[in-house]
Amino acid sequence: MKILIRLPNWLGDVVMSTAFVGAVRQSYPDADVDVIIKKELGGIASLIPGLNQVHLFSKQEYPGLPGVYRFGKTLQEEKYDLFFCLPDSLSSAVMGWATKAKKRIGFGKEGRFFLMTNTYKKPANLHRTDEYISLLEQFTGTRIIKRVVELRAKTIESTCSQVILNFNSEAVSRRMPLDKGKQLIVTLTSTFKNTRFVVVGSPKEKVYIDELLSGIDKGQIENYAGKTSLEGLCNLMASSKAVLTTDSGPAHLGNSLGVPTIVLFGAGNELNTAPYNKENLKVIRAGKLECEPCVRNTCKLYGVPKCMQLIDEIEIINALSLYL
Repeated sequence: MKILIRLPNWLGDVVMSTAFVGAVRQSYPDADVDVIIKKELGGIASLIPGLNQVHLFSKQEYPGLPGVYRFGKTLQEEKYDLFFCLPDSLSSAVMGWATKAKKRIGFGKEGRFFLMTNTYKKPANLHRTDEYISLLEQFTGTRIIKRVVELRAKTIESTCSQVILNFNSEAVSRRMPLDKGKQLIVTLTSTFKNTRFVVVGSPKEKVYIDELLSGIDKGQIENYAGKTSLEGLCNLMASSKAVLTTDSGPAHLGNSLGVPTIVLFGAGNELNTAPYNKENLKVIRAGKLECEPCVRNTCKLYGVPKCMQLIDEIEIINALSLYL
């Protein structure tokens, strides 16, 4: 049997979907399991256990619905038996339809039922990882017991205790405000004097990072913003004592690698999108505002995410102290 999975479009969601890949492997142990992933996130695919082949999809190379259809057609010769569509978009369903997979399975969203052979209702109020797995359970009629979000990276030998710092997020409401971030970094370096703090971020987040670190003593700080690939970032994380991060893709990366991960939550809802593996995970929220969590990308009430500003530094220090 040959199975094709269309992975989600965001880094954190891709990481959460690794449990779905593992569940497919449990259900079809002798099958070839391939995936389609956004080209920009392709580096992660090599770290997902249990894959046979990876197909990279680029919106720039295959624009619009016609492009999506053309991309799907390139996979027809693979003769897939099953196509699992994890994104809710119409374009992802068109892609699956174009592959001519014998069965195309997805949630019944955006009027996609005519493109799928099997559509199911998306359950409400589940964690994103369990939501994905529910699609497989509804299709097979079998309960999935083992659920593990997992990536496998290489460790790099380090001469000192190292902590990854990520204060970025795609959504401004989940990003650490600059003044709070500066204050927190000063507190961390003065408290943990024998620890190196590695600040990470994507190339487009480099401006924010440079501003965050301006005027701060960088004796214990290394700025890796814009300097690592996704695979390199995972290797860096796997070699660290802990990851201290906002609610963002790197939070899921650290957690999936088994690294102790402390996640600072503001606008996001941890019940749906917190890192999935509970071991060595600490979620910290101020919880002092009635609007928490608002799940908005920008703060309409305060202009800056006050929910992030109110997070207790002492609670962060105490959580990190467990691993240093």
